[in-house]
Amino acid sequence: MAPLAGFGQRFLARLIDTVVLLAVVVVVSWAVMGDDVRHGTDETLGRRALVGIVGYLLYFAIEGAMTAARGQTLGKMALRIRAARLVDGAVPGPAGWTRAAVYVLPAVLSVILVGPLFWVVNSLWCTWDRPFRQCLHDKAARTVVVAAY
Repeated sequence: MAPLAGFGQRFLARLIDTVVLLAVVVVVSWAVMGDDVRHGTDETLGRRALVGIVGYLLYFAIEGAMTAARGQTLGKMALRIRAARLVDGAVPGPAGWTRAAVYVLPAVLSVILVGPLFWVVNSLWCTWDRPFRQCLHDKAARTVVVAAY
């Protein structure tokens, strides 16, 4: 198996993925809400919630599909790292969807649960996990993030 990716590489890859997705969500927000996106009212609350949910679902779809198919999102491609099955280093396949679900689902539930706190703990978990530097979504899917050559 290739060497494990470091926290910095993983963080920057996730940051790239988030910035790309936010750009898409901003465009969708303007298309759905027009000028109301800047001047939120009680009347626009439902549309704002819908845009947020669509954003998270889009993140899930992109993350799941790309990780399942090739082990890499746009951010991972840019940083030359990839997700791989722990057992054999292969492309995650269906485990890519598990990783995406464990990463995104708590954020969708953040209004009623502790999604943001889970995101922070999940993202930092790889800094103290040994020997494979896995975040919680890696553990759930039995994957690791390694260098991509």
